[in-house]
Parts: sequence; C-alpha cells; structure tokens
Amino acid sequence: MIHQTKQTILQAQNLRIGYAGRKGVPKIVADNINVDLESGELACLLGPNGSGKSTLIKTLAGMQPLLDGDVLLFDETIRRLTPKDTAQKLSTVLTDPVTIGNIDVETLVSFGRSPYTGWLGNLRDEDRDVIHWAIEATGLQPLAHRDISTLSDGERQKVMIARALAQDTDLILLDEPTAHLDLPNRVEIMRLLRQLAQETGKAILLSTHELDLALKAADTVWLIDSETGLISGSPEDLVLDGTFETVFERDSFDFDRATGSFNLHERAGQPVKVGGDAIAGFWTRRALEREGYRVVTDQHADWSVRVTPDNSGYRWTVTWPGKEKQHYGSVKELVEGIKKITENTN
Repeated sequence: MIHQTKQTILQAQNLRIGYAGRKGVPKIVADNINVDLESGELACLLGPNGSGKSTLIKTLAGMQPLLDGDVLLFDETIRRLTPKDTAQKLSTVLTDPVTIGNIDVETLVSFGRSPYTGWLGNLRDEDRDVIHWAIEATGLQPLAHRDISTLSDGERQKVMIARALAQDTDLILLDEPTAHLDLPNRVEIMRLLRQLAQETGKAILLSTHELDLALKAADTVWLIDSETGLISGSPEDLVLDGTFETVFERDSFDFDRATGSFNLHERAGQPVKVGGDAIAGFWTRRALEREGYRVVTDQHADWSVRVTPDNSGYRWTVTWPGKEKQHYGSVKELVEGIKKITENTN
C-alpha cells in the first residue's frame, strides 16, 4: 500500500464553488481555484469562518455540484465518475460527531469496504486484511471489539479515519476532523494523519482551525478567503511572504510571523524590552502583552526585563530609570511587581 513515486492525485482547475441561493440563483463562495495535491502530501485548508472551507471539501468530494471549472482525480474529471467510481478513488471524514451505537469498532471500519463488496457486504480475505491493517494503522487494536458508544470522542474520530483507510483510496478528505476534540486528541489526530500520509503515500487534505498544528504538520497549506481566493504553498513560505497576515488581518488581532500565532490588539502601553533566555522570554512576552505592555526586543526602552536560568528554574530581573533592580521568581510575580511599581510611580 506504500507508493514510492510522487504523482498528482487531485487537481482543481478554475473551480468555482458555492451553493443554491434564493430563487435558484447560486451563491458563489469562492472562484478561480487552481490547486493540486500529490501522493504522500498532507495539506491543511485554513481560512476565516464563512470562507468556504467545508464547501470546498464537499465539492472536491463530489458531494456538492461544481458551479464552474473542474475537479480531476488522476486526470479524470469528477463529472464523469459514478458514485462507485468516486468511492473507490476518494474517501471522506466529515465534521459531524459519531452518534451511532450498538456496533463495534471492527464492524464500523468494515463499512469502508462497501464500494468493493456491494450491498450484500460479503467480505473476502483481502477485504479483511485491509480492515485489520486500517485498525492497526490507527492504533485501534485494543478497541476493535468495543461498542462505538463506549469510546471517547478522540477514539471515535480515529475509528472514522480507520474506516476511510479501509476504503483504501489514494485520496482522503477530512472536514474539521479535530473540531470536537480536546487538545491532546487534536494533536494526536494531526500526528496520525501526518504519519499516514508519509507511510502510505496517500494524499490527505483536511480543513481545520488549528493554525498552530497546521503550521507544524502540513506539507502544504491552502489558504482560502473571500477576498484573496485560494493561495497554496509551504506553511513557512506563506508566513514569510506575509500571506497569513493578509488573510487573517483583523482590527482586533494580527498574525505574528515571528511566533506563528495571533496577537490581540491591546492599548499601546508602557514599552518593555525583554531579553535573555529564549523560551522563558517568549512566555514572559505573552504575559506582559496580555496586561497591555508593549514588548520590544530590538530597540531601546526605559523598562527592561532579563530572564536567566537558575537552580530553581528562572529568574526575572527588572530595571527602570533611577531605580534599583528588582528580582522575581515567576512570571506571575513579575507581572504583579511591574504593575505595583507602575502604580507607585504614576
């Protein structure tokens, strides 16, 4: 099941996506989408709410009509594929939580073989081999005979991914697969998808709001926005060329290319220079910015904080004009100390 040679599996050509509006007039969500996906590639689809992420996933999957342009699977237009042909070429995992009960994990995973077994669902030896492989690849062996209703949300999502794997398609499309999960499970699902793309050679596209995880895991990021359309590239290039800042620009926050995260726009408070240990300095900056201070690193400021490691962890030293240095043993003590000093000097 491992593919060694890179090949283009999915292509969108001048694609227009949307849905039926009032009086049958289509509502266009995004237009002129030109993008492709290769074998072994994990792509993350990001964009603001309402930008068309789910609409694009469903259109690529053949679940929603194309308004214009084309979608090609292995150079064959999706318009000419029967539902059975499509199901043998791509599998989908949608965002809806799994609510089915009275069925065990292995049985649900076996439903992925339906494009090959027909309505009777008679499993051959090769079908069982694929099912067992899908369960093993997702680490579900200990849960194979558990009822779905007894599993956690994260475990259920793994089962749905295993079902898509059992379908044994070269392309897997997932719409918000981590939407209902806590942080550890979001990280685990993203790690699993990354591993599957690398080890099986399948092309995997998922829509997500998990910007930080996408920046770490994705080979390619697809950024979709109603103003800019769809832009694709490596996550690092899209950060460095300012694309992320443009797409996610808002009055209340902005994207910080230095950290790959969002900064809230607070009042322009007292400038404070932070230096010293890089890791502790990063979290010190976060805490000070949350309190409304303007943190600088490469320019002069009357106030400065230097973070240095010591035997108990870290030590924060604060200096400001005409005063002796103050030392603190935690970020909380630092913030409270600076606030107290500020109140006494105003």
